[in-house]
Amino acid sequence: MAPRRLLLVGEGNFSFAAAISETLDPSTSLTATCLQLPADLARDPVAWENLRRLRQRGTKILFGVDCTQLADAFELHDREFDQICFNFPHCGRKAGVARNRELLSKFFQSCADVLAEEGEVHVALCRGQGGTPADNPTREWHNSWQVVAMAALGGFILSDVHSFCCAAVPGYKCTGYRSQNKSFHIEGALNHVFTRSLPFEGLQPRIFRIKLGDQWFSFPEPEALVGKLNRGFLEASSHHPIKTINDKLITELGKAFPLKRLKCSFPLLPEEETSVLTSWNCDILSATFWINLEENSNSESLTGGTPQDMEDFLVSFSELSLPKSPGRNGKEEVREGICGRAKMWLRPSLLVHGQAVIQAPDFLPGSLHILSGPVFQKCHISPFTMPAFHETLFILGFNQTLKDGCLQSLLDHLKGILDSLLTQTLLEGSKRSNLVEFTFQPNQKDYVIDVKSHNFGLDCAKDLIIGSVTTSVPSIIHEDQCFVFVSINLDLLAMLVWGISDWRMLWTFDKRFLKNFVPGKIEPFKSYSLYPPSYVHDISFWLDEKKGFDELEFHTVARAVSQDTVISIQFLSRFQHPETEQVSLCYRLTYKTCDKALTQQQVASMQSQFRKEIQQRLHVTPR
Repeated sequence: MAPRRLLLVGEGNFSFAAAISETLDPSTSLTATCLQLPADLARDPVAWENLRRLRQRGTKILFGVDCTQLADAFELHDREFDQICFNFPHCGRKAGVARNRELLSKFFQSCADVLAEEGEVHVALCRGQGGTPADNPTREWHNSWQVVAMAALGGFILSDVHSFCCAAVPGYKCTGYRSQNKSFHIEGALNHVFTRSLPFEGLQPRIFRIKLGDQWFSFPEPEALVGKLNRGFLEASSHHPIKTINDKLITELGKAFPLKRLKCSFPLLPEEETSVLTSWNCDILSATFWINLEENSNSESLTGGTPQDMEDFLVSFSELSLPKSPGRNGKEEVREGICGRAKMWLRPSLLVHGQAVIQAPDFLPGSLHILSGPVFQKCHISPFTMPAFHETLFILGFNQTLKDGCLQSLLDHLKGILDSLLTQTLLEGSKRSNLVEFTFQPNQKDYVIDVKSHNFGLDCAKDLIIGSVTTSVPSIIHEDQCFVFVSINLDLLAMLVWGISDWRMLWTFDKRFLKNFVPGKIEPFKSYSLYPPSYVHDISFWLDEKKGFDELEFHTVARAVSQDTVISIQFLSRFQHPETEQVSLCYRLTYKTCDKALTQQQVASMQSQFRKEIQQRLHVTPR
């Protein structure tokens, strides 16, 4: 879409402004500026000819405009530019990369004052200067202008990059190389397009309120799950790819099996409901997010969100009830201990509901019962493990004598559906077979659903486990019935289908994400945040022998403090002091975002806070 208001900065001889003015839509308002004063251009006939042509077209021309102080050049009512262009910025003379980085950083911070909310900043750089993988050849990071990192200081992300084509602007002659009347070497030059990033400041834990029996309770969103509760990706009105892939999966299975979709309540469960989980996986309780409820009155004011936010959250919650026991008069009453506080947990899997589903009076053997909803579990930080994701659980019950045939039929249909989904975004002419495999577990009874992902552009993993098939649960005993539970991680499946390389992108609040998806179509995802820089920090600390060290909690604290910007934690070394025998561990943290502008200063602050948090929570002593 053509910009309504276009601002050009750093114009030397105004040849770019003169050339581009001939191609603009008549409705576009063009403002051309330069740092020089008119007297500085007195001896440049080319500049004066270009200025004459611009004035004839009614172009607004400003002299003495410092691109690092744009707010000073425009009144409040005269800002809100849709596009700002800066071609081949340079400090002049023999300025090194450090000075030119400083120029870029101040320019981007200045743009934030005069750019429209959905505007773009275009910066053309000579080959190799930008320091991104788009450059050919790519310079070493320390020897580049680090344009993406400099843009982050102004709150911008790189959303597009393409060749700078002089042929598209005939008559343009860039000048100013080392403050001389010489052109830059623009062969292989690139135009970098930047857009505004969402701020980090809004990511604060929200306060939720629920009703248990006749009492109201509140709890804060766990720090490691900020922004991930109550998102409604699977609701009927949602156009999120998570819902799209779930609907496609269910629709296709519905062609082979009668379906029964079940309502999935909000994933907050009473502490007592742990028996199924314990029997399914005794280790997962240590990875559970526990919630302490605080008693509240219905009218009490809560912090963490606006009144409208709180109303929306409250309406979206399913009403919960604690387990009840018969009272003295025969009526059920809430168990004691609810007054004041109650401990609950966020479900780590929909399998916790499995027993309740098959024991329900209306359970239909032969029908595929379906539960879909979000689940939450603490996990180590890695590219394809996530603390929050959406799961679909298929439950099929059938007669014991039909077990092998029914199970094989379900697996065959599921494999065909998944293979079909995973090949929809392959390049034309590409051939893949055996994408999905059901791999036996050591018990020779259950499976994991394995996907060969190395041809999907996800370089961090060759195989991904996107689900599991459990043929029985020890605590469920039926004489003549057999049950199959198929669990699928919808987030990982969506990543593979659309080629989304970062799971965090699925949870972004940026509205541009959903604009990538056309209802009814599956096309490769195009990110609006390209080549974000990464920042590496090491941390070492002494352990407390009496307290021990919980590495899972170490990762969880890092996730919370960094607001999910830590993408890797690498163990480096273990040292034991020869005299005190005290043990020290050293880890390397890598920070990187997928949808926001992240600066080196922000990372340094997060790292400092992380040192404080692990000292308090994990009882270690940072070195």
